[in-house]
Amino acid sequence: MPYDFDVGSADGAVLTAMTSPLPAAGWHQPVMVEAVLRSLSPKPDAVIVDGTAGTGGHSLGILPHVLPNGRLIALDRDAESLARAGQRLAEFEPQVSCLHENYRNLPRALKRLGLSTVDGVLLDLGMSSVQLDAQTRGFSFSKEGPLDMRMDQAQETTAGELVNELPMEELAALFERFGEERFARRIASQIVRERRAHRIITTTQLAALAVAAVPPAARHGRLHPATRIFQALRIAVNDELGALEELLELLPDVLRPGGRAVVITFHSLEDRLVKRAFLQGMRDGLWRVLTKKPVRPSDAETAANPRARSAKLRAVERLS
Repeated sequence: MPYDFDVGSADGAVLTAMTSPLPAAGWHQPVMVEAVLRSLSPKPDAVIVDGTAGTGGHSLGILPHVLPNGRLIALDRDAESLARAGQRLAEFEPQVSCLHENYRNLPRALKRLGLSTVDGVLLDLGMSSVQLDAQTRGFSFSKEGPLDMRMDQAQETTAGELVNELPMEELAALFERFGEERFARRIASQIVRERRAHRIITTTQLAALAVAAVPPAARHGRLHPATRIFQALRIAVNDELGALEELLELLPDVLRPGGRAVVITFHSLEDRLVKRAFLQGMRDGLWRVLTKKPVRPSDAETAANPRARSAKLRAVERLS
């Protein structure tokens, strides 16, 4: 059976659009664009934040709906992806602002633009195809590359440092918590034995260790044995769940009455956080939940874009 390669999923300079042309391969295919637009319901004078702008796919879909008097704020912690977004969105200036910023710092980003509240916030928490396909970024175990996995290249900690320096117990706990990996201890033990002889420096080295560590029967399932440990390392390196928890906590303060938040998740850890926060906010009288069940991509979309198949969209509206 072939493996299912499902890995999913610096402060503040304003980026200007790149002038050199980029190939079509440099764009990420956004998921569930129509569902995002229905859920956000952007108006011609709305201020919308795309907190995970990537290469600008969702932003490009939203912008025509907020013109002529609205505004879109595109944030991303990946400067390379954001520069690509800036090029795509340049035609909409000055209605668009691209900021190199982590969405967990949304209030700070808004303050720099003279704002405190907005009409909508979108998060697409999935990995960008551009990031996955770039060997030098180290996000994919199917391509030879360095054990990096930093979304923000300005930060210090890499996946390689965690793999080579964490004690075995901490490494196993990381794989269990962020990857929900049932063979976490076996894989961590294999890594520690290997690194005593030499440092583990590439994605394919680590993937091979995962394959060797799991029982033979687990080596040919739907998921490659390295899938969950790569997810766990990426989440840990980028503190993805910590950032999401912070954003969910501050959302009620940055959304105006009637404003909407839309979050697309790609694995159960993210989805549980979002579901729990939205339900608690509903009980506290903060939200009207717009999605009783998560919205999933259509069969046609997953056929055209297999990386969309794990996506779940949840949305809420801020009450007065």
